Amino acid sequence: MSDLTQSKTTVNNLGVAMFTVSDVDAAIDFYTSKLGFEVRTDVTFGDPDQGGRWVEVAPPGSTARLALNPPMNGQPGGSSIGLETPDPAAERERLIALGVEPGDLMDMPGTPPMFSLTDADGNYVWIVGV
Repeated sequence: MSDLTQSKTTVNNLGVAMFTVSDVDAAIDFYTSKLGFEVRTDVTFGDPDQGGRWVEVAPPGSTARLALNPPMNGQPGGSSIGLETPDPAAERERLIALGVEPGDLMDMPGTPPMFSLTDADGNYVWIVGV
């Protein structure tokens, strides 16, 4: 290995993860009205004639953001993120009351309790107890 591959990274934060979505406005609605995120950025990006747009959403108080992008190469969906909560069971019940269909709450020895759900494009959101 070269010295370059063994040197310490200058990266110190996970700033933004990206999901590809087929309908940015519908994704904004899901992440804000169902998951309780807030819109952090919604600006024209790239060629405005092509509908270019950069949208970021995040849970209130989070420094990391989730970008909701139209597909650049291929189909939307298939990505995954993990969100943290002190009470996954209560969050699962809250989401059910809003019409979201989450998976079963998994609570196995040696792992935190968690469950998953998907958005309309098949991106996975894991809700994990901390």
